[in-house]
Amino acid sequence: MRIRSSRREFLKSLGLGAAALAVPGCGGALSRGEAAGSDRPNIVLIMADDMGFSDIGCYGGEIETPNLDRLARDGLRFTQFYNTARCCPTRAALMTGLYSHQAGIGHMVGNHGHPAYQGYLNRHCVTIAEVLKSAGYQTLMTGKWHVGNRPGRWPHDRGFDRFYGSNTSTGSYFGIHDDSYDRRLILDDKEVEPPAGWYATDAYTDYAIDFVKTAGQTDQPFFLYTAYTAPHWPLHALPDDIAKYRGKYRQGWDVLRSQRRERMIELGLVERRWALPPRGGKPWESLAAEKRDEMDLRMAVYAAMVDRMDCNIGRLVKTLKEIGAFDNTLILFLSDNGGCAEGGLWGFNREGEPIGSPQSYASYGLCWANASDTPFKRYKKWTHEGGIATPLIAHWPRIIQRQGKLVHEPGHVIDIMATCCDVTGATYPRTYGGHAITPLEGKSLLPLLKGNDRKGHDAIFWEHEGNRAVRQGKWKLVAAHREPWELYDLEADRTELHNLAERFPEKVSELKSLYRSWAKRCGVQPWPLNKRIDNRIA
Repeated sequence: MRIRSSRREFLKSLGLGAAALAVPGCGGALSRGEAAGSDRPNIVLIMADDMGFSDIGCYGGEIETPNLDRLARDGLRFTQFYNTARCCPTRAALMTGLYSHQAGIGHMVGNHGHPAYQGYLNRHCVTIAEVLKSAGYQTLMTGKWHVGNRPGRWPHDRGFDRFYGSNTSTGSYFGIHDDSYDRRLILDDKEVEPPAGWYATDAYTDYAIDFVKTAGQTDQPFFLYTAYTAPHWPLHALPDDIAKYRGKYRQGWDVLRSQRRERMIELGLVERRWALPPRGGKPWESLAAEKRDEMDLRMAVYAAMVDRMDCNIGRLVKTLKEIGAFDNTLILFLSDNGGCAEGGLWGFNREGEPIGSPQSYASYGLCWANASDTPFKRYKKWTHEGGIATPLIAHWPRIIQRQGKLVHEPGHVIDIMATCCDVTGATYPRTYGGHAITPLEGKSLLPLLKGNDRKGHDAIFWEHEGNRAVRQGKWKLVAAHREPWELYDLEADRTELHNLAERFPEKVSELKSLYRSWAKRCGVQPWPLNKRIDNRIA
C-alpha cells in the first residue's frame, strides 16, 4: 500500500511539520523505507472488554481461542502489560497516549465539574486516529467507544473516517437496551437500528471486514480499532456456543484457578514462587447442587462469548490475508481491565430470565472473576494486579522475528499511541485544531517488537475511585480506597501477598512522593468528588 506523497510533504501540506514532537523512547524507530516510504504498515488494534488475564488459551485459559493462540505463537506475548483498571479510563489512555485524567476521563462518562473528570476526551489531547489521519492513514473503528457519549464527541468527531458501533455499549448483544446510559448504535455520525438476527460481536466484525476490504482497494495504509464488548456483561451468547461449554465448569473456581496457574507456570507467564492469593468468595464445595448448575451456566456463557470473539478475530485475520495485508499489519490484542466482580459473589440476573438468552441481563460474579484474574489479587476497578494486568499479543510478520517469545518488560496502554507513531512515521503534534496538546506520556514498544531493549518508564501510575498505585522497577506501592499503602516486590511476589511497607519505609516514602507529584500534575482529585453536574452522560 502506498501514499501518494511523502510523509514530510503530507504533514507540510497540513501545516503540521513545524509543530511536531519526536516520540519519546523511539530508539527502535523504523527506517524511512520501513515506515515513511511506500509500504507503511497497517495497524489493527483489538480490545476485549472485562476479560481477565488468564481467560484465553495462550495465557493459560481453557477457553478455546485458536486464532489468538496462533497470533501469539507467531508473535509476542507481554507478561507485564497494564491497563487502567476500568473501561473508560483505559480507552482514553489507549486512544491518546496520556493518563486518562489528562485526557478528561479520570473516572467514567459522568461530568464531575472538574477538567480531569469531565467525562469525555478534551481538546488538549489527540487520538491515534487524528494523528494517523494527519499522516495519510485511513482510520476505521468498530465496537465500543465510551469516551464521549453525546453527538459531537463520537469517533467521527475524533479522527475516524468510518465508525460502526456504540457510543457506550448497546446494553444487549442482541439489540439495544434502553436505560439511563442512553446507549446508541451508530454508523459514522448517524444513529441506526440493529437488523433482525443482530449479534454485537459478529456485527462489529462484519463492519470491520467491510471497512478493511474497502481500505485495501486504495493506495493508503489503514488503522483499524475494533473494540469488542465481549465478554462484558450482560452474559449473552448464541445457543450453540453455550452448549459447547455447558457442564465444563462443574469442577468450580477453586480447581479452575489451580489448573490455570499450572498452565501459566508451564508457559513461563508466571513463576511458581508466586503463590495464589486467598480465594475471593465461597468455596465451590459449599454450594448446593442447584447453585453449582447455575454457576456452571454463567461461566459457560462467559466462555462462549470469549470463544465467539476469537472466531471473529479469525475472520478478520482471514480478510487481511485475502487482501494481501497480513504480513505488513501490526496486530495488537489486549483487554481494558481485569475480570469483573460486579454483581457480588454469584453475579446478578435482573430480568430473572434464562441466563444467556436475549431477555436476560446477568453477570458471572466475583467468584468467577477471581478465576479469570488468576493468579492475581482483586478485580476490575482495583489497582492491584488483578484489576490492571492485561494480556497483550503483538503480531507483525514483517518485523517480529522472535515468534512465540515472551516480553517481560512492563508497559502500559499509554504506550500504544507512541508505538503507532513510531511504526508509521507519524508525528505527535504540539498543537492540533488550534489547541495546545499535552505532551505524550507513553513510550514506543517498537524496540521490543524488534527484539531490542528500550528505555522503559521511570515509573507508571494509576488512580481510579481512590484506588491508587505507582510502579517503579520491581517495586509497587498500591492502596485500595481509604486503605493504607502497601509495598510489594513484584519480582519476588507479583501476587501481592507479602506487604513490605513496614520493612522498607524509605521506599514507601519515595514512591508516595512520586505518586503525589504525578497526581498533582495530572489533576487527580480526592475520591469521591463532591461535585457532579451531570448524572447521566457527558
